[in-house]
Amino acid sequence: MTLEEIVTAVQTALGVQADGKAGPETWSAIYKAIVAPTQDDTLAAPEITGVDARSEKNILTLQPEVRSLARALVQKAARAGIEIKIISGLRSYEEQDALYAQGRTAPGDIVTNARGGYSNHNFGIAFDIGVFEGNTYLADSPKYKAVGVLGMDLGLEWGGSWKTIVDQPHFQLRPVWASDLNEKEMLALLRDRVAGGKPVYA
Repeated sequence: MTLEEIVTAVQTALGVQADGKAGPETWSAIYKAIVAPTQDDTLAAPEITGVDARSEKNILTLQPEVRSLARALVQKAARAGIEIKIISGLRSYEEQDALYAQGRTAPGDIVTNARGGYSNHNFGIAFDIGVFEGNTYLADSPKYKAVGVLGMDLGLEWGGSWKTIVDQPHFQLRPVWASDLNEKEMLALLRDRVAGGKPVYA
């Protein structure tokens, strides 16, 4: 029996989408199945310790559903001998527009092709990592690919696997309702949800 077949069998038994990939929905279902309820009949939250101060500051700007995964990625990378920090989280539309202007109407190099409202960072579902060796930030390192694999194993989308614009430091958690949508369609609905005061992941 292959690993994918085992995961599919577990997913089927737990009543979640059986796709053979152990993402957040699967891990959440496993957790609920094995952790005993507390006295008030609610589940105790899984204990995920905090990470470095810089990462925590950026993690706290993200949607609650993304925070534990960002922390888990930092810790999982550390166990693999790779030091990473979360260096970017939520951006306002104004901050995104300022980044978009860079290299176009403002000094600097072009760093993004997304205007305000057209980046997953604008909705708190995406974050960027940096690989470090001590205090030295590595803008280019094969370690990004290794971290990409770890992130996908957690159920995150990795920008390094994209076909058009490859963005190795980028990770995001796609909402379940957007699983069949392309990026453009998802972003349009995210803008609508934010404008209408609706939660991103509901």
